[in-house]
Amino acid sequence: MLEVQKENPMREIMLDKVVINLGIGESGERLQRAEKMLSALVSQKPATTIAKKTIKNFGIRKKETIGLKVTLRGEKAMEFLKRALQVKEMKLSKRSINAGNFSFGIAEHIDLPGVEYDPDIGVFGMDVCVSLKRRGYRVSDRRVKNSKIGSSHRITKEETIQWLESLGVVVE
Repeated sequence: MLEVQKENPMREIMLDKVVINLGIGESGERLQRAEKMLSALVSQKPATTIAKKTIKNFGIRKKETIGLKVTLRGEKAMEFLKRALQVKEMKLSKRSINAGNFSFGIAEHIDLPGVEYDPDIGVFGMDVCVSLKRRGYRVSDRRVKNSKIGSSHRITKEETIQWLESLGVVVE
């Protein structure tokens, strides 16, 4: 009798997180408008990022808040990723794909489906960074008895491309 071999559930590739980064370059009213836009877009409060050093040519001082970031996980992350990939017309470059990670930029947030232009807020661009994982990756992150992930369990660039193609994304 033939037994049907099932796929190993530990080898399944899953979405770990989606990080959205807005580099505003200045603090003040423009940063507040960007924070309002981002929190409305993902229904989550973004964290501020600060400048590491002073750059006089750009008018940036050390420890000044100059950007925003937010991390999405689970269902929220998958929902936002699908919306963001529609902006890129489901096409990504091979250069933007790494082993288990990929990233792309969105020039204007109003290109996202369901978002309309508001003159009070303005237009902002954003970077979207996506991390993939397999079950068992917590081994390297936990505090107690952490250890390394074996090379056979890591996600390769080819597997990342296959995962993207299963979503309907064209990789060029």
